[in-house]
Amino acid sequence: MLALIILLLLIPVYALYGGVYGERKISAFIQDRLGPMETGKFGLLQTAADILKLLMKEDTVPAAADKFLFKAAPMVMFAAVFAGFAVIPLSPDLIGSEAEVGVFFLLAIVALDIIGILMAGWGSNNKYSLYGAMRAAAQMISYEIPLGLAVLCVVMISQTLNLQEISIQQSIYLPMVSDEANYLFGIKALGIDVTNIGGILTWNIIRSPFLLIAFVIYYIASLAEANRAPFDIPEAESELIAGFHTEYSGIRFAYMFLAEYGTMLLVSLLAAVLFLGSWNTPLPNLGPVKLAEWTSGAPGTIAGNIWGMFWVLSKALLLVFSQMWVRWTYPRLRVDQLMSLCWKYLTPISLVLVFISGIWRLLMI
Repeated sequence: MLALIILLLLIPVYALYGGVYGERKISAFIQDRLGPMETGKFGLLQTAADILKLLMKEDTVPAAADKFLFKAAPMVMFAAVFAGFAVIPLSPDLIGSEAEVGVFFLLAIVALDIIGILMAGWGSNNKYSLYGAMRAAAQMISYEIPLGLAVLCVVMISQTLNLQEISIQQSIYLPMVSDEANYLFGIKALGIDVTNIGGILTWNIIRSPFLLIAFVIYYIASLAEANRAPFDIPEAESELIAGFHTEYSGIRFAYMFLAEYGTMLLVSLLAAVLFLGSWNTPLPNLGPVKLAEWTSGAPGTIAGNIWGMFWVLSKALLLVFSQMWVRWTYPRLRVDQLMSLCWKYLTPISLVLVFISGIWRLLMI
């Protein structure tokens, strides 16, 4: 229940200030301008004013639209994204649902987001909306394949679908949970014992170095899943006005953008859990100062939960920042370039990584 309350408070605050306000300021910095400055100190109230404006706008439905699909689409999109947060571990003790199939659940439920986009495109009865929805469907279904294969690499190495177990395997507390401790990734077999050192040395991308490539593939595919530039062709303003949300206004438009920024945070949290040590500290135990133990906190303690939330959210927000950086740096891809990248490069490389993961796991048993 506590994890649910934290997420209910976190997502709106993140969307308003970490997402909208943060992106405005980051884009302004990249383009050598100030961004919002007039409403509140440093423009801090500008986003709140914009949300208030959206809430006060009339909720219009086009006369020729399918009213049920049109009204339900934003709710479906938001619900699909928000449900994915249920299995994300925020700390050693804070997790909504410690499901044994957490990875599978998350990928399955978030895939429903495309249903909401198709509902919005078809229900709007607008050619630009429908075209944008079909682009989104083709893009998201295609990039789910390399994304899923990258996630499968971690699952094969970790031998679990439980995200909390994957987090613990990257922790200095692994011996408390598993008898396989150092052998799980073959590190001790190579003559290196990093379990007691902790920190960045226990992250999956370090313990199994080929997972760094899997992480890069996951990151690229996650940009496409979130419809972020340079993969934002479903809502390309220069071609489709606004794509699948062309006809939306008011609170329903706000729900759609809340779902988009929520997706950015969700895929970043999943990346942090799978590849970047989850809620574990990046600081190792070197010398007399046991930084990994001090900046992790023991499981079951208040300090452990606070440090855990700090680290996992810091890693996720750093990835969100990089997503915004990419948006304001790279130009939009053409449709053929987008599909070529997925099917000719990312998917074959992902399949090779799955093969390597299997060999790595077999050799280290």
